Amino acid sequence: MTDRLRLTLAQIDFTVGDIAGNVARILAARDKAAAAGADLLVTSELSVTGYPPEDLVLKPAFVAEAKAALARLAAATADGGPALLVGAPWATDEGLFNAVFILDGGGIAARRDKVDLPNYGVFDEKRVFRAGALPEVVEFRGVRLGLPICEDIWTPAVTGHLAARGAEIMIVPNGSPFEAGKDDLRLDLVRARVAETGVPLIYLNQVGGQDELVFDGASFAVGADGTPSFRLPAFEEALATMDWRRGAGGWGADDGPQAERPGPLARIYGAMVLGLRDYVNKNRFPGVVLGLSGGIDSAISAAVAVDALGPERVWCVMLPSRYTSPDSLEDAALCAGMLGVRLDEVGIEPAVEAFSAMLGPVFAGRKPDITEENIQSRARGLALMAISNKFGHMVLTTGNKSEVSVGYATLYGDMCGGYSVLKDLYKTTVFALSRWRNENRPAGALGPAGLVMPERIITKPPTAELRENQKDQDSLPPYEVLDDILEALVEGEMAFEDVVARGHDPATVRRIEHLLYVAEYKRRQAAPGVKIGRKLFGRDRRYPITNGFRDAY
Repeated sequence: MTDRLRLTLAQIDFTVGDIAGNVARILAARDKAAAAGADLLVTSELSVTGYPPEDLVLKPAFVAEAKAALARLAAATADGGPALLVGAPWATDEGLFNAVFILDGGGIAARRDKVDLPNYGVFDEKRVFRAGALPEVVEFRGVRLGLPICEDIWTPAVTGHLAARGAEIMIVPNGSPFEAGKDDLRLDLVRARVAETGVPLIYLNQVGGQDELVFDGASFAVGADGTPSFRLPAFEEALATMDWRRGAGGWGADDGPQAERPGPLARIYGAMVLGLRDYVNKNRFPGVVLGLSGGIDSAISAAVAVDALGPERVWCVMLPSRYTSPDSLEDAALCAGMLGVRLDEVGIEPAVEAFSAMLGPVFAGRKPDITEENIQSRARGLALMAISNKFGHMVLTTGNKSEVSVGYATLYGDMCGGYSVLKDLYKTTVFALSRWRNENRPAGALGPAGLVMPERIITKPPTAELRENQKDQDSLPPYEVLDDILEALVEGEMAFEDVVARGHDPATVRRIEHLLYVAEYKRRQAAPGVKIGRKLFGRDRRYPITNGFRDAY
């Protein structure tokens, strides 16, 4: 028995597959935990391999390297310093498990396996892991610990079982990706488990970007009375050491850090910045290049890029055609100046004229139509990809979810690129974020304070400028109408009649549903991008391209 346990919580940005690098980060955190006199360093789910490793765990060599890394970490604890709580895949004769380990005294002191394997949305752990049995408590230095893993606390079974076995503190390593509104959902969930069991719970979440997922950290603990004991910051690494003490009412934490909880737009923006930063840095790109059109989508994309990478790693290119307005040229130049980025101008008219000459004999007798508009867009994509090939910068594509939903985007044109920070953002949210960023400089941002784009970019009617006097609403309903219909159809999977009942014109709903379905082939070829809402195209929402179903008629 003991009346005090000192824990160091490590909210670390691990890299999937970089086992040696992850081990080094764990050991560096352990050194700090030792200096703080900690008994145990706690890390997140599958911290040795990074999360989610997806089908990497099907490679025996990968699992073997993770096992060897565990042995190295275990050997480090032979010095009598802090024990380690780490996660790693573990292969037995029964199968492969998503496991958590306590390493202490030079060896593996305990192993517990994840019971509830998520198999929805972005998760498909049942493809690669076997579910573990209901776990027993772990006796650690006089304290009975419950070690459920992430999804294990989303239903009462595992925590109830551990409480019945005498668990005194629940420590939960998580790999829980960001989603708008999920912060409150997690807190409510943990409070529910604590209320059911009477056992305090530590929710330790990883932080960092992994392809389309962003892990927001924001780790916290809830005491037996339902009160949050501490909260670590969102979207940044953190290391915190706290004492837990046994009192008359059980275990509780001394007051710890109480990081500010960002507002809804700040959380979305933070996810975009971290997702892009880690995608660029972990994939070793020197920076990004993007077309700066003088429109709102490219302006907010450039602002996110500067906040993520710094202005010196963001290269903007204006790609004017005969239809580009003087206002657009001026707004792009002003935006680049506000952000402090390089801006080059590469006119696309020579390429457009060359294609017209090349295709003229084939197109003879045909009137100009969307084909000529798409040629302009693809000429821009070609120019940006050439710059990328020559200098190594990744092309940042700038399309938003409203446009991509209905196919208002050109394959190999404005869809051209390696990553998209707007992929899961409807246009109305793009407007809101742009206004927010002009009024706020997020913590940790590498971009400037103050305005990051001219006000006119936000207020002028959106246009692709691919023909004379073109406006988005020539082809689409107003964005507040379009986005409400799309949210109902995509996020809500609502029936046609229910969408109409929200106050929408039946013919408009029918047309938008049709456009949504027939654009699936384009989305299959779209760049990855930051998951923000419930239904990210390609990860959460996976519809067939060949699809004869229509609810609207």
